[in-house]
Amino acid sequence: MRANTVADVVIAGGGIVGLSLGLELLERGLSVTVIERQQAMSSASWAAGGMLAVHDPQNPPELMPLALRSEELYPSYLARIERLSGRAVPMRTRWAMQHVAGAKPGAKIAGTAELAEFAPGLKPGDQVFEWLEEGSVDPNDLREALPVAFTTAGGVLLEHTEVQRVEANDAVRVRTSSGHVCGAEFVNCCGAWAGEAVDGLERLPVEPVKGQMANLHCAPERLRCVVRAPGVYLIPRGDGRMTIGATIERAGFDETVSESGVRRLVGAALALLPEAEAPADMEMWAGLRPGTPDTLPILGAGEKRHCWHATGHYRDGILLAPVTARVMAQAIAGEAPDVPLDPYAPARFAAVSR
Repeated sequence: MRANTVADVVIAGGGIVGLSLGLELLERGLSVTVIERQQAMSSASWAAGGMLAVHDPQNPPELMPLALRSEELYPSYLARIERLSGRAVPMRTRWAMQHVAGAKPGAKIAGTAELAEFAPGLKPGDQVFEWLEEGSVDPNDLREALPVAFTTAGGVLLEHTEVQRVEANDAVRVRTSSGHVCGAEFVNCCGAWAGEAVDGLERLPVEPVKGQMANLHCAPERLRCVVRAPGVYLIPRGDGRMTIGATIERAGFDETVSESGVRRLVGAALALLPEAEAPADMEMWAGLRPGTPDTLPILGAGEKRHCWHATGHYRDGILLAPVTARVMAQAIAGEAPDVPLDPYAPARFAAVSR
């Protein structure tokens, strides 16, 4: 790395949010440097389930405008990544069944026809599921393609580089473990690490929330849609893998896998899909979601001039990456964002604490 790399925009965090924003800014003709403390796409961006769960009842209502706009953007978002990277990032599923506790006005209940076509292996018992047109992607596809797309478009990616201090005056000077990077604007996209103190930036109330997951095996034709049930979700990848998840644990930055926790997920999954197999060498992993006190993302201008935040996406980083890239690029350019950012402004926490 050169001692003084210069870019129009410097982004801290090389996960799906940081790289997607970088790609959007490059499309606007700006130069972008992304600084990543580990390897790009190595934390929550890789460990996620990849569901585009627009209608997840656990999402706060204030998230819906962002979710709907991101759903609209997804086809062009994936097409851009594929074009630049030369790697396929397909929708692995296009439908989902979501457990409902009772009658819900306007809900389309998954009936015998849907079960026979998309989930003939499912044994729902007395559970009732709503039928949703929601897709899913495999984060492994994005992990392989998105960094390549970013660098192919002209972005600079500095991996295994720690941001140590941010100095903001008329421009921004970022001190890293490998030198300095200067830019006109700085964006904090550090995910679960966004709440860690960085010299020169305000501290955000972002907390790592651990999620453990695993891959079972299942014949592709036996489950062709996502299933969200109490205590577990099932995401078929279309190639014999079925991803199950996920625990919600507040354990700091501990990313170790607890086999007992994963086995509870396996039990719940096999109760729904008894013919699935949990191999002896079952793939198990954990990732850290960036949680916030109100479970909404943090999007917008920071306390210092030329400093911005785009983090705190909790369980929806994959879903919200395209819209986050769009609205943050618009805000940085001084344009009106597609979705107003007031509900997600960083300043909302400062207002509460005063």
